[in-house]
Amino acid sequence: MKSYTKIELARAAGVSGETFRRWLRTDRAFLEAHHITPKTKILPPKVVRYLCEKYDIEL
Repeated sequence: MKSYTKIELARAAGVSGETFRRWLRTDRAFLEAHHITPKTKILPPKVVRYLCEKYDIEL
């Protein structure tokens, strides 16, 4: 797994950037624990793996 931007993950999930940001709001505690803020553009591999498993995103 590698780092991805939020927009790349949104495209892979087949949703708009705004919808993807809404999804991320439901995972606020997990993201904050990994030092991810709403302004963070590039997500580290550990966070990408979690989001891919949770939202069934194929990369």
